[in-house]
Amino acid sequence: MDLTHFDENGNARMVDVTAKTETERMAAAAGKIKVSPDVLMAVKERRVAKGDVLTVATTAGIAGTKKTWELIPMCHIVPLTGCTIEWNFKEESCEIECRCTARCTGKTGVEMEALTGVSVALLTVYDMCKAIDKTMEIGEIRLLEKNGGKSGHFVRKD
Repeated sequence: MDLTHFDENGNARMVDVTAKTETERMAAAAGKIKVSPDVLMAVKERRVAKGDVLTVATTAGIAGTKKTWELIPMCHIVPLTGCTIEWNFKEESCEIECRCTARCTGKTGVEMEALTGVSVALLTVYDMCKAIDKTMEIGEIRLLEKNGGKSGHFVRKD
């Protein structure tokens, strides 16, 4: 497979999607933040001093999807038609899991938008809880599923 972000001389370029057909596109990504039991309970019970962590982090994640093209140099400006952020508490492992699903009708996919949404949302959790625990760890950010475009439907197997 050729690397499409390079021209024939090896120079970086934005892929030209002019000739592509618009299709409905969707991408879902997920990631986790490992926290202390104190942080987990404070977030769950909405008693973090800075405010309702997951509401703020959800808003930040959605805003992050909209700004992906400003952060990742070769990304196109994608007119998102929808974005959701979902949270899941994993009490046994002291983790908070985030899932971002981005949608558009366009000529290019929204994988980077979904991945950025998860990343920004989890960074916001860290920012709002760092006074309680500076040892939190963000990880396992990954694409779960994508649909639309010529590459079709992808679902992560693990």
